[in-house]
Amino acid sequence: SQSRYTTNIVISGVTGQSPYNVYVCDDLLTNCSWVSSFSSVPFTFELPTIFLGETDFAVKVIDYNGCSVIKYSGQTYSEC
Repeated sequence: SQSRYTTNIVISGVTGQSPYNVYVCDDLLTNCSWVSSFSSVPFTFELPTIFLGETDFAVKVIDYNGCSVIKYSGQTYSEC
């Protein structure tokens, strides 16, 4: 039988105004997959299956006002 591997991601802090939408994107931010909405941290979610096995991906969080924060390769980038 085939095992199903999962990777959990934890968002432990976020700025801006809730609620937040979280996406996982490829390293170029061209293909993004919506994960969920959340209002408080810590927030844990499962990495979408299309990204399992990938070594490079970004987590993008967009707040109520449309401001986004991107975490990629240990660096945080703000778009507001």
